[in-house]
Amino acid sequence: MSGASSVVLCILGAIVVVAFVLLINAIRIVPEYQRLVVFRLGRVLEKPKGPGIVFLIPIIDRPVRVDLREQIREVPHQVSITKDNAPISIDFLWYFKVIEPTASVVAVGNFEMSAAGMATTTLRSVIGGIALDDVLSQRENINTTLRTKLDEVTERWGVKVTNVEIREIIPPKDVQDAMNRQMTAERIRRAVVTESTGTREAAINVAEGEKQSAILRAEGQKQANILQAEGEKQAQALRAEGFAVALDKIFASAKEIDQKTMTLQYFDALKSIGQGASTKYIFPMEFTSMIENFIKGKE
Repeated sequence: MSGASSVVLCILGAIVVVAFVLLINAIRIVPEYQRLVVFRLGRVLEKPKGPGIVFLIPIIDRPVRVDLREQIREVPHQVSITKDNAPISIDFLWYFKVIEPTASVVAVGNFEMSAAGMATTTLRSVIGGIALDDVLSQRENINTTLRTKLDEVTERWGVKVTNVEIREIIPPKDVQDAMNRQMTAERIRRAVVTESTGTREAAINVAEGEKQSAILRAEGQKQANILQAEGEKQAQALRAEGFAVALDKIFASAKEIDQKTMTLQYFDALKSIGQGASTKYIFPMEFTSMIENFIKGKE
């Protein structure tokens, strides 16, 4: 009896362990950002399971987890040939998000690897139709073209390519040297332009200052000339007024002088003339009449 009891206990223990394992496998907790694509006897269920607690039929159901978060993958440096036969090395990042979990599992074996290969092929195709100068200057357009073409392919896999960003473009060494020389020449040109602009502005400022100074000097000279003219005008008026007053006084005094006084003044003039070295004297006609009148007055 003891042997049979121990066998039964072992069987029961084994059954309990198996049941516990099956129960654990039957219950799955699915996070909000994941879904379970369930295959039941090889057939995929119509809708993915989750989020929350999901009950599966042990052995019969086979779940596949799918992450719905946006993912980022790096495509390492790829050598591509441009339209003008210049080899360049490009690496880029691509961002994707699973939109249909069932299609991402059923439609493709490994959509990440497939998308990476498609991205490499698409990159070479896009770069092959663009010249080197355009590749270096139209990075944003290349990003948009890559994203559009990748999205057209991955759409049937239930995956949405949200963005593509070229991270680094390495042109050939001779092109890099030419670009460095060009950048150096551009810096020198900008420095010369900046210096010439500063010199021109300084010359304009100096000329403007000289102009304002000349205007101020001319204005000052004008005001000085006006003041000088006003002063001369007033001085002339005062002199004319003084002459007028003097003439009035002379005229008033002349009215009081008689003929005898004038004759005496002539005699004084003759006396002064006689003291000179001249031997010839000219007397005006009026002098004789004045002497006659003087003599008559004495008589």
